[in-house]
Amino acid sequence: MSERVAGVIAQFEDPAALLKAAERVRDEGYKKFDCHSPFPIHGMDQAMGERRSPLGWIVGGIAVIATLAGAGMQWWTNGVDYQFVISGKPFVSYQAYLPVTFAVAVLTSAFVSTFGMMALNGLPRWHHPLFESEQFKKVTDDGFLVSIEATDRKFNVEQTSAFLELIGGTNVEVITCD
Repeated sequence: MSERVAGVIAQFEDPAALLKAAERVRDEGYKKFDCHSPFPIHGMDQAMGERRSPLGWIVGGIAVIATLAGAGMQWWTNGVDYQFVISGKPFVSYQAYLPVTFAVAVLTSAFVSTFGMMALNGLPRWHHPLFESEQFKKVTDDGFLVSIEATDRKFNVEQTSAFLELIGGTNVEVITCD
């Protein structure tokens, strides 16, 4: 059975070294890489060259559409399709529409944000070849790792491994999968 290369990982000694390594990997032109740490590191997103997520704009746009749809549905049913006079109230009473309109907007936004986040993050992904590495298990306690995916257009096993060693990485490991 042949194994194919999934990527390369390297360990760094502390958060500052990991931050500098992320900048070097980004500057070298790698796009499909990630930094793993037992805790968040301030400035890591900028060091990796990450853009802001479009999820806020997606959820905001859907919330506006849901608000208009909720209010429009109530206006149509109460003011046009099935006019029903109750205690002399007008057919179109926007004050009565607010609770339902708000609930529709919030509920729709919650679903869009959940499923949008999953889609943008490529989830669900039940298994990743990195999980098989003994070295990767250290990341939950005291490990600071950089992983570069084999699907990156600049990836070459020998050159990428040598580059990670050059920027201070230790325990460079080639990750394979079946």
